[in-house]
Amino acid sequence: MRIWSRHVSVLAAAFTLLASVGMASGQAVAQEKYASFVIETGTQDVLHARFADEERYPASLTKVMTLYMLFDEMKAGNIALDDELYVSEAADEQPASDLGIDAGGFISVEDAIYALVTKSANDIAVVVAERIAGNEERFAALMTVKARFLGLENTRFYNASGLPDERQITTARDMARLAQAMLETHGDYYHYFENRLFRWDGVTYRNHNRLLGAVDGVDGIKTGYTRASGFNLMASARRGDERIIAIMLGGKSSRSRNNHVKQLIEAAYAAIEDRENEPATPVGMSTQIAFSTASADSAPYMFDEIDAMAATGPVAEGAADAATEAE
Repeated sequence: MRIWSRHVSVLAAAFTLLASVGMASGQAVAQEKYASFVIETGTQDVLHARFADEERYPASLTKVMTLYMLFDEMKAGNIALDDELYVSEAADEQPASDLGIDAGGFISVEDAIYALVTKSANDIAVVVAERIAGNEERFAALMTVKARFLGLENTRFYNASGLPDERQITTARDMARLAQAMLETHGDYYHYFENRLFRWDGVTYRNHNRLLGAVDGVDGIKTGYTRASGFNLMASARRGDERIIAIMLGGKSSRSRNNHVKQLIEAAYAAIEDRENEPATPVGMSTQIAFSTASADSAPYMFDEIDAMAATGPVAEGAADAATEAE
């Protein structure tokens, strides 16, 4: 019996939920792309938030939820790492970024995980969705139900990859909640997000998350890009006993996104250190963040929150560097 047959009882509620929110937010999301959020997981201190609850497009951060659902099934004993997953015509027809397996082919579960984490393969997201729920539409409905269960109150899914769909929205705060849920519930699988290289069919793919190995403590987790979303990054870092999650949505380029998230991470740990040195002093980053070094890459996102609380978002359209849809 297919796994998806166990989920039929919740699908009606899921489709009702998706229909109830409708498509009204698509144009509003498109008008502004930037949002950011930083949290310390141990204390749940919010170190930084800007447009954190405004609707944005997740792009390939969607695949973190796809992997969360896969890890759920693995923990339940329904899927094993060495299981072979079938590639359907629907999966084969997905646009880039893709692994390019022809319809009728197979890929192991573990290779599928690596393909999603490093290559961000849209075809493999559909392969996973069909294995779990029978088709991608059912799977997306189940993703939205899971999102509500995890406390992602402003997120809804209509596909497993993050390819453009104006109905598929999230917030920076919700993406931080998803990252923390992954760490807490599926920490035994989290090491996959630290993987920098994946070799398939004679080709080596490099993880899009360039902060791995470049920023102290960063060990995951996922990038994303579409023209509508801008350049997104869900990052997590651990230094000593402190772990933080930093989310940035709507970057103008992959380079400026990476630099900005690096600055968010460094500012977060500086604020934590200040708190530890002066326990009576609240973490300053929650009320103000000012970067000490200016550059052309970081300038679009530099601000003092005290002065910018009433300001509109800093990110204009701008030219994006070369990238495939749903990075």
